[in-house]
Amino acid sequence: MQWKANDIEVYLEEKEYIDTAVVPLIPISLGRSMKQKVEQGEFIQLLSLHLERQFKGRMLFLPAYTYLSDHEESKKFVDLLEWEKMIKDSGFKFVFFLTSDQMWRNMEKLASESLLFVPSIPLNNMDDQYKQSIMEDQVKQLMKEIVKGWQASY
Repeated sequence: MQWKANDIEVYLEEKEYIDTAVVPLIPISLGRSMKQKVEQGEFIQLLSLHLERQFKGRMLFLPAYTYLSDHEESKKFVDLLEWEKMIKDSGFKFVFFLTSDQMWRNMEKLASESLLFVPSIPLNNMDDQYKQSIMEDQVKQLMKEIVKGWQASY
């Protein structure tokens, strides 16, 4: 389910069955790495849409956590932990953060099994059929990681 009024109505009615939230992590930079950060964001947003289709009714996809890539890593991490706490306090058993930003991978041990890192693939010059194929492959890999995260707590 996406962060849309119609999906949220369904979520509120079926809340007891939806135990997983997904938060895309989107970096922002207006400096030299701007294009790379934009590509990462596009990739993660498209991947989120494809993943949401696979898990519709089991997960709520929250709006992206956007952050300034040049900010201190410890501040970003503390902010992310606040998000995770707020989400879990609201009743979600599982929280997954989806990112292509290597910076988060360096903190993977701190963020535990909830961090889903997928290297970004520039999509802007690909034809739609090839994009679709790449997204399907990536979603299959993510599904395995998510199921592993679910199983780890049982």
